[in-house]
Amino acid sequence: RKVGDLPLLLTKNFQFLNLENSNQIPIFSTMRQRKNLDVSSTDSKTNIPKSSKNNRFTHPLLKKVFFFCLFVRFVNAFLVQTYFNPDEHWQALEVAHRISFGYGHLTWEWEKGIRSYLHPVIFAGLYKVLAFFHLDKPWFMIRTPRLLQSIFSAFGDFYLFKLSQEIFGDRVAKFALFAQLTNWFMFFCITRTLSNSLETVLTVVSLYYWPCIRPTASKISRGSRKWGLATAALACAIRPTSAITWIYIGLLELYLTRDKLKFVLLEVIPIGTLILGLTFLVDRWMYGTWVLVPLNFLKFNFLSAGGDYYGTHVWHWYFSQGFTVMVFTFLPFSLAGIFISKQWKLSGLIAWCLAIYSLLGHKEFRFVLPVLPIALMFSGYWLATIGGPDKSNGRGKRSPSSHDRCSRKLQLAILFLAVSNIPMAFYMSMVHQRGTEDVMNYLSVEADSGEVKSVLFFTPCHATPYYSTLHRNLPMRFLDCTPSDKKGALDESDQFLVDPVGFATEFAKNWSIPSHIVLFDFQEKLLKDFLALHNFEEIKRFFHAHFKVDRELQASVAVYTLKGQ
Repeated sequence: RKVGDLPLLLTKNFQFLNLENSNQIPIFSTMRQRKNLDVSSTDSKTNIPKSSKNNRFTHPLLKKVFFFCLFVRFVNAFLVQTYFNPDEHWQALEVAHRISFGYGHLTWEWEKGIRSYLHPVIFAGLYKVLAFFHLDKPWFMIRTPRLLQSIFSAFGDFYLFKLSQEIFGDRVAKFALFAQLTNWFMFFCITRTLSNSLETVLTVVSLYYWPCIRPTASKISRGSRKWGLATAALACAIRPTSAITWIYIGLLELYLTRDKLKFVLLEVIPIGTLILGLTFLVDRWMYGTWVLVPLNFLKFNFLSAGGDYYGTHVWHWYFSQGFTVMVFTFLPFSLAGIFISKQWKLSGLIAWCLAIYSLLGHKEFRFVLPVLPIALMFSGYWLATIGGPDKSNGRGKRSPSSHDRCSRKLQLAILFLAVSNIPMAFYMSMVHQRGTEDVMNYLSVEADSGEVKSVLFFTPCHATPYYSTLHRNLPMRFLDCTPSDKKGALDESDQFLVDPVGFATEFAKNWSIPSHIVLFDFQEKLLKDFLALHNFEEIKRFFHAHFKVDRELQASVAVYTLKGQ
């Protein structure tokens, strides 16, 4: 290579200048680098090395970062073996299975047109590929959707690294990635096939391209904002509530940009129309008629508070419990990073989203998942400042004692975060509430060998995966929980939980007797006589949980089958 093309500086020891020896003064550089060279070793406002802010990882190193993220998320996807939220299966994979194979259950949301097919279509494409290669077997049907989501998740991790690098520099980017990959809730949730997981990825990717988020001196390509708008519109198409994030970012960009009319007339309107128009076409194709999903979603969740049917929380729940639990032991580090960095635009986004979502009665952890990576990036900022040079001697160089103190603090902080998050991530992903996943994995194998004829679920509604895991077109029945227009009316699921014996007795008068019944141990104790009366015996039991969550403890899941079958 020509000397003028050398991308790195050389130190007086004739070593390439990198993050490890960045405090050494370079003696050789290219002409372009020489013009911009700043030998000051630290930023005037923080302890982060200035070289860390000015240098950028080279393309090969960025590739290594991405493939490392991909490897971690692949492992992550295999380790996630528990049940978290029904929507992971019932609003994504179940719908995709119906599209691909012609059978699968559509919940009441699809009848009312408040869900877009855009997200399930992604997994329908995966199922079509599996079927084409005759790989639609239990193992592949169960594992590959999360593996596909893990690829998306790796892009989210990678773009968080790039966003942190762009705003704060290489050093912060590394610690932000550490926080992202070790946070227990991110590990627990991001590789699941929830629309919120993909929304989170698109949010981080989009933020990277918005000029209003970057430092004022940062160079940005002309098309960057358009990419930001396109990915933001896609996030809104998949999750209409994502508009909460992009209203904030859009108004911030409108305030800061000089070309306001161009931004609105030549970028926002055309790009938004294109992306949402394509979404309308997908929904027109799948629904068979024109359906304005965002409008129906808005009417149900915001104007009529339909989501409150599934429970409500106090207004401060996200601040006092929800988001606090998600950030977990990273919380004090995130708060410290916010105040030290004074990056109010991004911290304002977190506050804005938490505040707006707090106005809704129905609250869930996953709703605010898109701003969790931003909070973790601030944790990375604080970790980077601990290990930065000590400014007390006025020369930006560390004395041996201050170096040792910084190193010790950083090591203790990293150890504390890893020890408090990684075991939690493993427990929640591999142990807590795994029974309902295991029971369907078991039934799918049994059905594949012809041992299952029909299944009845005497459980709360949507407590297990369904046809997307069983992958056999067999009669199955679960207890319905469609919201009723009659105030105070109990659905089947609630009736069963109130009086399991009475409901089961009445239900059995008109049933086509199933070959298998699935139920939790709590209701099983009450239905022992009922099961014996109808000639059922226990055939399999799966551990589910050590402690209760929303209702009484559901310690195990039992499978009963007709005697002699």
